[in-house]
Amino acid sequence: MPGKAFRLATAAAVAGVALTACTSNTPDAPTPGAGGGNAASPNDAPGKKVTIGFSGPAADHGWLAAINSFATAEAKKHSDVTLRVAEGTNDASMQISHIETFINDKVDAIVLLPTDGAALTSVATKATQAGITVVNVDREFSSPSAARTTILGDNYGMGVSAGTYACQLVKDKKLADPVIAEIAGIDALPLTQDRSRGFADALKGCQQTVDRRVAAQFTVESGEAAAANLLQAAPKLDIVWNHDDDQGVGVKAAFDNAKRSEFSFIGGAGSANAMRWIKAGQMTATVIYPPTQAADGIRLARLLVQQKGMSDLLQVEVPRRIVLNAPVVTSSNVDKYLPLGFES
Repeated sequence: MPGKAFRLATAAAVAGVALTACTSNTPDAPTPGAGGGNAASPNDAPGKKVTIGFSGPAADHGWLAAINSFATAEAKKHSDVTLRVAEGTNDASMQISHIETFINDKVDAIVLLPTDGAALTSVATKATQAGITVVNVDREFSSPSAARTTILGDNYGMGVSAGTYACQLVKDKKLADPVIAEIAGIDALPLTQDRSRGFADALKGCQQTVDRRVAAQFTVESGEAAAANLLQAAPKLDIVWNHDDDQGVGVKAAFDNAKRSEFSFIGGAGSANAMRWIKAGQMTATVIYPPTQAADGIRLARLLVQQKGMSDLLQVEVPRRIVLNAPVVTSSNVDKYLPLGFES
């Protein structure tokens, strides 16, 4: 096994320390990837041994760190899964070399969140052609034949959820001429464009538009700077949607520093920080972009290698494409989602 680039995680032992296999899915308390207390499925029973290679970008963002931790936690719940984790990287060439290693080692499955979907398509196709089950996570390959299954968050759906909730606020608060603002992420990224498009489309449903818009860089510092600029330009705001809860730490700092709280503050992605602010009445809502995607990818890879289907579907095979929902978290349902929140 290669050195620093990989580490081994099994449900039975890690560095000689025994772990309990959670095949019943009934832990005493919520754990990463626990899925909110779902009932046990026949698929949870141990089956054929499965070796899964997992590769994702560097954990330089709270959401990405959660992607990794949920994935490893999920693997440890299954006594029949051995997980090999490649060192996170934002270098597509390095990630390709990690996948090549998985291919050479003849793993049963690869769960891959690519740094760049197009750049990793060729090596993913090579793995598929070698008989390895490939599960594509979050950033799509440029060819559908590169993966057996793709599991995605819904960036456009995030915007729709945020916009639909904003419309509800307009109605509930009886706002006659609301000033609606948007703090986007990196404007050059398709995911940001999709979120903004969804938000604008949903606002049309209540005859509203985005009145003020600034963009940040998915970082605390850029969030604070963008929010400060927004506040300076807009003496009155009624609703603000911030795309990303990591940059939202800086956004909220700017709001606090300016002592501005006259507006409803909606976040995005679903950090634990944001959910605690919701519980404390310091934030109105956040929209989930699931950090459990890779964990779900681990579950799907296991089922695929063991030739099982999804127990709640009549279809006997795992679907080729799954798009996860983008629900709105408010004070009324925050306790349901908090166990799956990530730390910014």
